[in-house]
Amino acid sequence: MFPFLEVFGLKVPAYGIMLLLAALSGFLAAVYFSGREGIPLPKVEALFFWVFLAALVGARLFYVVEHGIYSDFYKFWEGGLDFFGGFTFATLTLFALINYYRLDFWKTVDAAAASLLLAHSVGRLSCWLAGCCYGRPTDLPIGVVFPEGSAAPSGIPLYPTQLMEATGNFVGFLVLYAVYRRKPFDGAVASLYLVWYGTERFLLEFLRGTTPPLEGVGLTWNQLFALGAVFVGLSVGLWRLFRHRKGDRIL
Repeated sequence: MFPFLEVFGLKVPAYGIMLLLAALSGFLAAVYFSGREGIPLPKVEALFFWVFLAALVGARLFYVVEHGIYSDFYKFWEGGLDFFGGFTFATLTLFALINYYRLDFWKTVDAAAASLLLAHSVGRLSCWLAGCCYGRPTDLPIGVVFPEGSAAPSGIPLYPTQLMEATGNFVGFLVLYAVYRRKPFDGAVASLYLVWYGTERFLLEFLRGTTPPLEGVGLTWNQLFALGAVFVGLSVGLWRLFRHRKGDRIL
């Protein structure tokens, strides 16, 4: 919608500014939730730095491979990030750092999941400004028209999938926060995150116009990833709940 913003007389990519705000909101949330879990601030700072860096690399790498755009690989602030690529790299890095710093696994992933959903909500606004991750054409009143120069096709009403996902993520964050305050067992927040976002993304993919369905499958690869997230979230959540009710001490 607004690919560039003017800051002190300089034109800067709106995507990059919102990406920084997303990182800031995620960091502040991580400090808050980690503090509730008793995780020392220096370790939170280290985890956030390396996990965020891994997310950027993974998100950009998956995007250029998917779309075959290998030029200007490093210009991530102009758009072109794949969430599930970033999620994969960030998760692997987080698991390695949890082991390195000898942190409680479930408490740490709970804090990370809640923080991620807030950051992702803010981050989707960067997609709205840049025009990427746009929706399919629609005749409904909610359709938005992007101007020329945006990543989205101009001149035709499109589903505002960026705003829809930003809203869904923020509502999900509020739900996770409510659960966090009365967490029934460690791992509940992370499990709920996977189910919530997986379901949300699976449904939104039907309205998005950027990723075509896989031939012979009828679903996009993002939807397959989302279904996998829901399956893992339900499986882990039910397993943790079962063990918790039995009173077993589990890692």
